Amino acid sequence: MFESFFPKPRIFFLSVLAWTAVGMAIWYGPGDRIGAALGFDLPGQAGPVVGIGYFLTPSFLWFYVFYVIWVALFAAAWFVLSPHRWQVWSILGSSFILFTTYFGVQVSVAINNWRRPFFDKFQEALSGSGTVTAGELYGLIVIFAEIALVSTFVYVITRFVVSHYVFRWRTAMNDYYMSRWPTIRGIEGASQRVQEDTMRFASIMEGLGVSVVDALMTLIAFLPVLWDLSQYVTELPLVGAIPEPLFVALVFWAAFGTVLLAAVGVKLPGLEFLNQRVEAAYRKELVHGEDDPSRAGPPTVAALFSDVRRNYFRLYFHYMYFNIARGFYLQADNIYVNIILVPTIVAGKITLGIWQQILTAFGQVSNSFQFLVNSWTTIVEMLSIYKRLRAFEAAFKGEALAPIEQEAEGGFAQHLPDPEPGEGGHQRVHDIER
Repeated sequence: MFESFFPKPRIFFLSVLAWTAVGMAIWYGPGDRIGAALGFDLPGQAGPVVGIGYFLTPSFLWFYVFYVIWVALFAAAWFVLSPHRWQVWSILGSSFILFTTYFGVQVSVAINNWRRPFFDKFQEALSGSGTVTAGELYGLIVIFAEIALVSTFVYVITRFVVSHYVFRWRTAMNDYYMSRWPTIRGIEGASQRVQEDTMRFASIMEGLGVSVVDALMTLIAFLPVLWDLSQYVTELPLVGAIPEPLFVALVFWAAFGTVLLAAVGVKLPGLEFLNQRVEAAYRKELVHGEDDPSRAGPPTVAALFSDVRRNYFRLYFHYMYFNIARGFYLQADNIYVNIILVPTIVAGKITLGIWQQILTAFGQVSNSFQFLVNSWTTIVEMLSIYKRLRAFEAAFKGEALAPIEQEAEGGFAQHLPDPEPGEGGHQRVHDIER
């Protein structure tokens, strides 16, 4: 799955983490001094920049230069030390997607900066004081439209590149497996794993992969915003006054939801994996029955379909209590932030614009922290596909099968009827067990 697309995956991903850590240490350490030495005027602004000028501030321009240089050094090292057929897409493509995703998150920050002046003007206009003109509101709406156009452009570019990126990854996997077809063609479900599993892997990566990156980038962008907004909230219901109450309340709530959903959904990946195995065994026997009258007899088909039914019923049961827990948590999440803001609102310590900023920042960070909660069913499907492809690779590499794969193999054979006398009967059981 990975060595087909990335050069030496284990070392590569470790180097990505290490290089990113060093880059962040430089950026948040001497980064400003380096940028100033290169001619970027980096003194902090008096307040947040409202409008598309936010993306053209000296700090942003310096970040663009720093990112390009840092990526170029990393890519050049891998291009020289470990050339790979797909290195342009796997290294430079990944870097481009990371950048556009980060830029898209910064668009959300720009919109959040816009919320305070707009909703403060909105509140002032509703008071009837007559100090707000229509031109001021129209001007702020035009600024929002400009940011929205940038957001749309970045989104379209990101999705276009990601679609091509994941199809290249699927192509790499397909070429890798098909180059070994004489060896793997006899493995159970080989055609399905090469065609369907690689297709599903690529499709899920297109959505899930971008979501993971987006969640991480959102945390990086919005955690400082939420930290700054905590100055307007001095206490929490039942808890009272604590340092940085918004930040603490968010971390507690997100950690609670993640642990809750991970605990109640722990059985789902294994069951989804077994579900694909029993479906594959059932489908394979039916396909053989199309050409061989001795195959797909009623006892064999009934036994195989019994495995299908049993696993589905187990999935339904476990998904039932998982969905109950997930549903209650997500519904509570809709009102959680307003509950913790009640003392602050009653005390009149925030304006409508600040309230809107807090809601947006809290929601963005909360959704990022709750990535596992919101994407658990997709993650489960991804894990089951990974298990199938990993077991597939283990089979043609001569590695030992995982325990769950061995369990599945034994489970199919125990329901088969006794083989009929003669070569055909023994061959049938051998094919299904294989």
